[in-house]
Amino acid sequence: MQKISALGLDIGSKRIGVAGCDGTGLIATGLTTIERTSFNQDVAQLREWVEQRDVQILVVGLPYSMEGTLGFQARKVQKLAKRLGSALQLPIEYVDERLTSVEAEELIRAERRSPSRNKAMIDRKAAAIILQQWLDHRRSERDRQVKS
Repeated sequence: MQKISALGLDIGSKRIGVAGCDGTGLIATGLTTIERTSFNQDVAQLREWVEQRDVQILVVGLPYSMEGTLGFQARKVQKLAKRLGSALQLPIEYVDERLTSVEAEELIRAERRSPSRNKAMIDRKAAAIILQQWLDHRRSERDRQVKS
């Protein structure tokens, strides 16, 4: 099995949720939440994770509208993701992130915590959900190719 090291990103205007995966590409885990201050600070903090984990790709959640179109927010995320990818010299893949924050909030409620008091945790969990979706899709594509 080919090893993979990816970072999942849930990019928002105030925070970036960051998730990583195990070397086998089976399990995504929330790592941290970056409080956004400036582009250069965002890059510096992400670079630490990229170097520490020997990251090969950034997986970014793209907030499509419920109709499946790219709205204003999705274009903002794409623009920032492209800048981050360029600064970190990494390829980017996008994942439809509709409802990942809702799913992350439900996970926090299941832990008997308050979503409104744990915004950073929501972003981190949403990043893990985004990355897990990408890992699962990647694995199913690979399995399909093997069966062909």
